[in-house]
Amino acid sequence: MQLDLLSEKPIFQQIAGQIEDAVFTGGLAEGSRAPSTNELAALLGINPHTVLKGMNLLVEEGILEKKRGMGMYVAQGAVEAIRRKRQAQFYRQYVRPLLEEAAKLNMSRADVAALLEKEEKHGSD
Repeated sequence: MQLDLLSEKPIFQQIAGQIEDAVFTGGLAEGSRAPSTNELAALLGINPHTVLKGMNLLVEEGILEKKRGMGMYVAQGAVEAIRRKRQAQFYRQYVRPLLEEAAKLNMSRADVAALLEKEEKHGSD
């Protein structure tokens, strides 16, 4: 895990994002114990409260769960929750603006689909 101290993204959000990525890619399996806040704080050389703030974001999203006296664990269904979250973000960040720009250019959805298919074929060359 690495932090970008020059990033505009707060450290606690970077931590949450990297743990989320580890869950999504299988580095942390559902039901497995997540690293403790103290372990991560020592590894990264930062305040444990900063790590806890990032982990609490994931608890709020249902990706991690606290088990009293045992630590934090990856919640069952976490991978699917992350997938749904990222699909919604993908739509807001890419698809909606793409369709809005296409409408300004008087392009139909079929025109956009044809461009995507063309790129897919061209990109695989």
